[in-house]
Amino acid sequence: MALFAVLIYADDSLHSPDATPEDLAEPDAHADQLRAGGWMRAAYAFTPRGMARSIRSTGVSVGPYIESEQVVAGFYVIDAPDLDAALIIAGTNNVITDGGGVEVRPVHSGGPIE
Repeated sequence: MALFAVLIYADDSLHSPDATPEDLAEPDAHADQLRAGGWMRAAYAFTPRGMARSIRSTGVSVGPYIESEQVVAGFYVIDAPDLDAALIIAGTNNVITDGGGVEVRPVHSGGPIE
């Protein structure tokens, strides 16, 4: 098995500080599905783009580093036998049918820092 990062691209993150369980029902159900299948190893949701700060040589600015219609709303790490399997697993993410998409990248190295 190998690790693959799945980056979630959407118009914005649903995970605002005041998000309700109803607001998060769809992404939480997907995460539950991946956990139940034994695929998910880690998951992180980002807050909305307006909460991002970008640092450049000119200083700090409000918003994501790159201005685009969609932003990285979060990512998760899955364990899959190969890239083809990882694409099938990641292809079940609801953000795809909601107008966003996912990017699947093999993880080279790393892990929790103790």
